Amino acid sequence: MTSPSPSPTAPLVTVVVPGFDVAEYAGEALDSLRAQSLSQWTAVLVDDASSDATGAIFDAAAAADARFEAVHHRERQGLGAARNTGLERVRTPFVAFLDADDLYTPQALDRLVATLAASGSDFALGAYVRLRPDATGGYAAGVVQPWVAAATDPARSGITLEAHPEASGNIVAWSKVSRTDFWRRADLHFPVGKMYEDQIVAQQMYTRARAFDVIPDVIVHWRERADGSSITQHKDELPVLRDYLEALAGGIAVLDAAGQARAAAARIRLVLAMDVPPLVALAMNHPDDAYRRALGTFVRGLWDRADGDAPAEPVATALAAARLW
Repeated sequence: MTSPSPSPTAPLVTVVVPGFDVAEYAGEALDSLRAQSLSQWTAVLVDDASSDATGAIFDAAAAADARFEAVHHRERQGLGAARNTGLERVRTPFVAFLDADDLYTPQALDRLVATLAASGSDFALGAYVRLRPDATGGYAAGVVQPWVAAATDPARSGITLEAHPEASGNIVAWSKVSRTDFWRRADLHFPVGKMYEDQIVAQQMYTRARAFDVIPDVIVHWRERADGSSITQHKDELPVLRDYLEALAGGIAVLDAAGQARAAAARIRLVLAMDVPPLVALAMNHPDDAYRRALGTFVRGLWDRADGDAPAEPVATALAAARLW
């Protein structure tokens, strides 16, 4: 007896949407899901014990559209735990992530799912741009930054990290669609109780995948909140800095453990050029010496492993200052 063919309307991909106190933005994020050219999706909306109307927005979406499922944490557990809660409920062939203050572009799921269906790879990743406050009180999308393009342009199919080490620079969970069985087989889950949880998981994905794909299409508009409440806008706080540096180092350690020397070298170059200079600017006049010491220790460790040409200004001056702290 042959198995029945899957329904042409059966969901292909589950999108895990975690949210904490993002009522101002969550409706727009869910609208970007409703607007997808691929209609065969379902979404798990995980309210991480919000104190605002985020949970109510999720409940209303689930009541109005059976493709949405709302789940509520009784106590706040953090972004990693919220994503893990969503992962436990995935029953579709593919899984994706969208933070509830960001936006999918209209063909995001269509492009990534179609890419994986054609290639048979474990996951596919695309480009993204910043969504920043503009002069009108709204938000405007920026351009694809060079390090994002280096990871995703041109399109590549069925590749590995050995062939494309620059892919390691794309560390965000929400720029990817994966086969669900890859997450199970590779025993992937997000760290709990830490910020910047994407860093380590991304490198585990690259090193444990049989193959992955990249496409240059912009998949997500990544919001920088006007009220300054985004995690990435709090790197001047010492606990946030420590989690950030730990995540950066942890991702590189994953590459080292997998013997991915070229990818580790590419990641170190990118961290020194992109991540460190803004931190040095924050550290220059920081009231806490411990902030400078933590950054200095981190930079010296990476500098000892850096290869290639000396960095250009102003990066060179920033790195020189940090190595003295």
